[in-house]
Amino acid sequence: MPRLALLACLLVLLPGCGRDPVPAPAEAMPAAAAVANDTPAGRRIEADVRTLADARMEGRFTGSAGYARAAEHVAARFAAIGLEPAGDDGGWQQRVPLLRASVERDGARLEVERGGRRIALRPFEQFLPLPDFAAPRSEATAPAVFVGQAIDAPELDHDDFRGVDLHGRIAVAFGGAPARFPGTQAAHYGSLRSKVEAVAARGAIALVLVHTAADEAGTPWARTRERGLQPAMRLRGDDGRAFDDGPPLRAMMVVSAAAADLVFADGPRTAAELADAARAGTAAPFALPGTLTLAARTRIDTLEGHNVVGRLPGRDPALAGESVVHTAHLDHLGPGADGEGIHHGALDNALGVAIMLEAAQALKHNGRAPRRSTVFAAVTGEEQGLLGATWLARRPPPAVGRPIANLNIDMPILTAPTRDIVAIGVEHSSLKGAVERAAAEVGVALSPDPFPEEATFVRSDQYAFVRSGVPALYLDAGVASANAGQDPRVAATWFLRNCYHRPCDNIELPIQYGDAARLARVSAAITRLVGDDDAPPQWNEGDVFGTRCATLRGDEE
Repeated sequence: MPRLALLACLLVLLPGCGRDPVPAPAEAMPAAAAVANDTPAGRRIEADVRTLADARMEGRFTGSAGYARAAEHVAARFAAIGLEPAGDDGGWQQRVPLLRASVERDGARLEVERGGRRIALRPFEQFLPLPDFAAPRSEATAPAVFVGQAIDAPELDHDDFRGVDLHGRIAVAFGGAPARFPGTQAAHYGSLRSKVEAVAARGAIALVLVHTAADEAGTPWARTRERGLQPAMRLRGDDGRAFDDGPPLRAMMVVSAAAADLVFADGPRTAAELADAARAGTAAPFALPGTLTLAARTRIDTLEGHNVVGRLPGRDPALAGESVVHTAHLDHLGPGADGEGIHHGALDNALGVAIMLEAAQALKHNGRAPRRSTVFAAVTGEEQGLLGATWLARRPPPAVGRPIANLNIDMPILTAPTRDIVAIGVEHSSLKGAVERAAAEVGVALSPDPFPEEATFVRSDQYAFVRSGVPALYLDAGVASANAGQDPRVAATWFLRNCYHRPCDNIELPIQYGDAARLARVSAAITRLVGDDDAPPQWNEGDVFGTRCATLRGDEE
């Protein structure tokens, strides 16, 4: 039975998770004062951003020549700072073996047979097949069962599977989680991976995820279809098959909101009524009449990616085998389609890599090394589903040692001056104390996650370490204005509406390099505190990520 890919890029299917901004007409950038960059740290960060976001890097797409050039730059910077190579075989690079899969336009089918009639949905217009990384052909015909949002959360007295049998059947579900779920549980149960695991564990052979109007208000169907037609990637295990690919399913489809009622045709309630009930937590599961048929074809090949990994050895021989791991993804989206231009990725995530490099500079040259080792990794494949970070967390080279904490930086939108930072996920572990002390030491305010509904903690590379049981943080830009005439929230909203994953994410943005240098100082300060502590960080007692996500770490495939 083929093992279906769990595509992180398709978290857009879940409300409030991985959501793109609604496309908007181009609008004027909020007024920005001239950006002063008059410190050595700020100038180093700017130089790295300019290099990594240069057209010569061709958008740093995973596996591309442009990405290789960017990796060479990072390795050279690691060497200049004075780090030790921590990749494979004593080098700077860690090989990340990949599978690449593309859904073929021919052969896609989603048919509803019910009440003596056959309803054939139009491929890519009304439904989107997801690629199967194990087999070029995938197919399933079976009765279907509606299972709400495919969640069983006993601690919240919620079970979308009560009273129904999924064995040998096709599960039909909406994305997201009930509105009453706290943010942590909503993030966990609302993830695509959790839904696939839940239906597969109950014997389902396939899954149909149905969009709602609310989903497509965040990410229009045209955008989802565009992504679905692009090649997707998965990690490749030693056996040549997809690594960490979740439980087995024969097929998986996504249905547009406009076609949702066709899936539920002749049923007791409309798709909109069922979606409202699911969000309210009151949707009762039921068997749909008739059968569904799903089919798709996938083109599969292999390629090689690389992480760039450096190490600052710990000074205490008893603790040097443990490591605080810094991550920032080096990849971006490459050239745009239809002459759109290069996706430079200045904020996403050349700036994050540059801040990580400055944190390495500070730790290497501004005092003693921490007792534990510190690892710095510019990882690949984040845009493809946290691939490089997952490989690093599951298959660390010997020089990395045992990760005991992860600090990740991804797309800090530093285009208006701030007086704070945000540490997403700080409430889940004892890392909170180190963050608070580090912020006080640097003299910067610490703000809570301004958009907890976006479930950011499960959407960037730190989640790869969380799933391996390692306490982690996502260090991000602040939201408190340091200038009465510039609002960081407004600036961030403008960027997300106009330049996120678009060519205008480039060096011409008014990047606040002083704020970036400050974030690097906080990152280094957290590392010193965690690296020197007698005990490694711990998950808070009863925390969902400590009790559930840590158990997702499987045996190496």
